[in-house]
Amino acid sequence: MSDDQPRDTGSRSIELETVEDTEAFGRRLAADLHAGDLVVLDGPLGAGKTALTRGIAAGLGVQGRVTSPTFVIAREHRPGSADGRTPVGLVHVDAYRLGNGPGALDELDALDLDTDLADAVVVVEWGEGLVEKLTDRHLRVRLRRDPDSDVRRAEWAWVG
Repeated sequence: MSDDQPRDTGSRSIELETVEDTEAFGRRLAADLHAGDLVVLDGPLGAGKTALTRGIAAGLGVQGRVTSPTFVIAREHRPGSADGRTPVGLVHVDAYRLGNGPGALDELDALDLDTDLADAVVVVEWGEGLVEKLTDRHLRVRLRRDPDSDVRRAEWAWVG
């Protein structure tokens, strides 16, 4: 995160009725993200973590199609053209398979995410409790899905 960028630390929430709403919310979040920012996404399967990342990617203007990196663990998207902003890349990580065991930190270190943080926005799904050590501050987004509908609720705040 850039030290010269003021961050609101208050927690906020929003209801997201559709996948398109989730992606639009991601585009709005992207407007405040810069190279060096870490975004940690938490939520159960189907909560909308990848849809939110697609929105963040669209807002940043990165290249390439955003899909879940579950089996490759991390995908890098190069900077593209973003309207009126400095181009910034995106690293999209799915930490689900890393687990929380003793080897998880070694696997995380092997990804060199701390290096990527200098040049890109890093978005980590399933990373809560694991990746926060990479930066002094991060944006935590918790997504929950109503079990009886497709409505999702997102809560977010800068932590640290």
